[in-house]
Amino acid sequence: MLFTRKHASMIDATSALPGRAAEMPVPERHEVLGTPLKGPFPDGVDTAIFGMGCFWGAERIFWQAGGMYTTAVGYAGGFTPNPTYEEVCSGRTGHAEVVLVAFEVASTTYEQMLRLFWEGHDPTQGMRQGNDAGTQYRSLILWHDEAQRAAAESSRDAYQQVLQEAGHGHITTELASAGEFYYAESYHQQYLAKNPGGYCGLGGTGVSCPVGLGHPQGA
Repeated sequence: MLFTRKHASMIDATSALPGRAAEMPVPERHEVLGTPLKGPFPDGVDTAIFGMGCFWGAERIFWQAGGMYTTAVGYAGGFTPNPTYEEVCSGRTGHAEVVLVAFEVASTTYEQMLRLFWEGHDPTQGMRQGNDAGTQYRSLILWHDEAQRAAAESSRDAYQQVLQEAGHGHITTELASAGEFYYAESYHQQYLAKNPGGYCGLGGTGVSCPVGLGHPQGA
C-alpha cells in the first residue's frame, strides 16, 4: 500500500502518538452491500475483527462472503485514539490494519469467518504480509467474548497442524481481547469496489482450514 513504512517491532503505550478525540467521518452506507457502515447493528448480527495485512483486499474477502451484513476497514490493536492512515503507517500507534465484519448468525457462523481469515492470508509471516512490511500488517484476531476466544484458539491449533503437514512454518497470529475499533478514512472503505484494479497484496498459503474440527488430536 502507499506510504508503507517498515517497523519490525511493536512500540509501547508510552511511545505511542497521542491521536485525537474526533472520530473519522465515513460514508453512511456500504458501497457494495448498501447497509449501514456503523452500528448499532440489528439483532441477529454478530461482529468480528481481523487483521490480515493490507485491509483493502481483506475487506473484499468478507463482503463477498455469504451471510454478511456489512464490513468496514479500520485500525485496532494499538494505543492511539482515532489515528490517521499516515500515523498507523509510521509504526507509532501500535495499531494494525483491520477489518470489522458484521455477519448474520442465521446464515453463517464465527467459525466460517475464521476460515476466511486463515485461508485469506499467510499467518506465518510475523510483522509483514507479502511485500507489506511493518507492525501494522501483522496477522491479528481480536475477540469480543470467551466464545470467540475459544473458537479462535481452536481454529489456530487445527490450522497449525495442517500447515505443518503441508510444509509451512509456525503461525505468528496475535490473539487479543478487542479494544476500540477506529474507522479508517472514507477513501479506504470498500476501496477495491471503487477501484477494481487497485492494489491487493494478500496471498494465502493454499492450505484449507479444517473448520469445525476443533483441536487436532494430540494437540
